[in-house]
Amino acid sequence: MSRIFVPRDAVALALGADKIAALLSQFDTVIRTGSRGLFWLEPMIEVETPEGRIAYGPVRPEDVPDLISEGLLEGKARRLRLGKPDDIPFLARQQRLTFARCGVVDPFSLQDYCANGGMAGLERARQIGPEATTRMVLDSGLRGRGGAGFPTGIKWQTVAATTSDRKYIVCNADEGDSGTYADRMLMEGDPFCLIEGMAIAGFAVGAAHGYVYTRSEYPHAISAFDAALEIARDAGILGNGFDIEQRVGAGAYICGEETSMLESLEGKRGQVRAKPPLPAHKGLFGYPTVINNLLTLTTVPVILRDGAEAYRDYGMGRSRGTMPIQLAGNLRHAGLFETAFGITLGELVNDIGGGTLSGRPVRAVQVGGPLGAYFPPALFDTQFDYEAFAQRDGLLGHGGVVVFDDTVDMAKQARFAMEFCAAESCGKCTPCRVGSVRGMEVVDKILNGINVDANLALLHDLCHTMKFGSLCALGGFIPYPVMSALTHFPEDFRTVRRPLAAE
Repeated sequence: MSRIFVPRDAVALALGADKIAALLSQFDTVIRTGSRGLFWLEPMIEVETPEGRIAYGPVRPEDVPDLISEGLLEGKARRLRLGKPDDIPFLARQQRLTFARCGVVDPFSLQDYCANGGMAGLERARQIGPEATTRMVLDSGLRGRGGAGFPTGIKWQTVAATTSDRKYIVCNADEGDSGTYADRMLMEGDPFCLIEGMAIAGFAVGAAHGYVYTRSEYPHAISAFDAALEIARDAGILGNGFDIEQRVGAGAYICGEETSMLESLEGKRGQVRAKPPLPAHKGLFGYPTVINNLLTLTTVPVILRDGAEAYRDYGMGRSRGTMPIQLAGNLRHAGLFETAFGITLGELVNDIGGGTLSGRPVRAVQVGGPLGAYFPPALFDTQFDYEAFAQRDGLLGHGGVVVFDDTVDMAKQARFAMEFCAAESCGKCTPCRVGSVRGMEVVDKILNGINVDANLALLHDLCHTMKFGSLCALGGFIPYPVMSALTHFPEDFRTVRRPLAAE
């Protein structure tokens, strides 16, 4: 018998993948995988044939009987046929390193994982030793994929050099940015990759225990990773000098900030800590701690397996390697697109994303989650690169790209940024706690035509105070969406509207 691969990714499940799997299991062996990230084609199933896998999608449960009668099991059915997955243009244009196995392997099969390059990085690390492992990560140019872009190797070197009888590895999987889902996809589709990456980090810095801090809104990812941890322990990958525990957050956006996350892990209220001391010196429970984003840690095994130079060959400038870019919002082809740094924003939105799903012109794109700037089409030549975005007052963040068409009201988007900050502030510092509330009030006055010029000037001053006076990035980065809206879409702040509270 051949095999049929049906995704168990949350997106596919929401579209009936479980029912499809149940129907197909009557005819053939069904393997549940993660998603390849072509979300407009989900559920995308794949049939094993002598010529390789053949993809079909989007498949609905009601399509299964006809597809079976048309020769689906041999890959001969013509309806919904997409051909070989790697030949689909959206996939063919990618450079998949971190996501090479996602949607391909059974996420709970160590045999599948190892047969597709898994555990080679950990084995290499053990061969070359902790210091050389850290040096390889540093030489690769890998930077934090959570948004700050700090060199990963420097973090590891700092923790390794800090004298302590206990050290920790903490994975930040509290993926709360709008338009992002890469962490979830990997936890559901390739969880052993995170386990391997954390084991390498623990070996490199001398840590015996790791924590994965996962957002509560990801029930499928949570259960998948817990299952993978048990499999890894049974296989002896964990438990012999290094182990991992998953902790689930309570839905606070601020706990994506590293020190708030540490507070939460310690059982306290999620509030920002002042720095110094840095977590690398005094982190979880007061001990030296490596804190990396999930995408950072899942990239480490590739670097150890293939070498620093091979990874550094991708990218541009100081942004080396690949970035899993998450295309979302008003797009025809929303999905996960991993490619080397350097691709332009316009290519991502218009070429790869296919423009808006509504068919209307693109007006704005927000990159970097709710703290990211809004870019108009005039800035679509901006290359996807940390420094290139910073030069234009933007942020890459976690790699989320959210598209809006010409019906968007950018003044209301600016107000939403302040509202979001007010709702998610930990309350520890005045610029964020009070500034966000005052920001909503000022924008409401502008929307209602009250002393517009004076209130626009006040909004500029308030953003400056929040940017330079806030304790962490939440209050410090909220000015990015507000100021970009003011800069690129000033006309939206000159139109009188009725109060938002009445809407």
